[in-house]
Amino acid sequence: MQIDNPLSSSSSQGPGPRLMTANTLEGDEVVNREGDTLGKIEEIMLDVPRGRIAYAVMSSGGFLGIGEKLFALPWGALTLDTDQKRFVMDASKARFDNAPGFDKDHWPTTAEFDGLGDSIHAYWGTPAYWD
Repeated sequence: MQIDNPLSSSSSQGPGPRLMTANTLEGDEVVNREGDTLGKIEEIMLDVPRGRIAYAVMSSGGFLGIGEKLFALPWGALTLDTDQKRFVMDASKARFDNAPGFDKDHWPTTAEFDGLGDSIHAYWGTPAYWD
C-alpha cells in the first residue's frame, strides 16, 4: 500500500498543499487584491486546545524593523496564492491605519488576545475561528 506524502499533495478544496509547515508560510508577503504590499507574515499563532490556527501575525511599516506594527489577522481573511508564494487579503492599505495592532516588543498576553479576539474578527469582518 502506498501512502501519499500530505506535504506534497494538492487539495481540490483550494490552492496549495493540504498540509504545510507553519515556517514555510512565515516571511510570505501579504498583498491586497490590487497587488499593494500590506506586510509580511511573521508568525502563525495556534490555538492549541482547539487545534486550530488562530491568527497570522503580519508586520507592516517601519524601516529595518524599526517602527513596525504587528497585526493579528484572522486566518480566514487570508487566501494563499501558491503561484506567487504570498497571501492575498481583501483590504486596502488605509484599512490598517485604525486596525487593532501591537508593538513587536509588547505582544499581548494570552488574556489580552482573548479579549481582542472579538474586536479583531469584527474589524476584519470574519467569523470568529472558535465558532
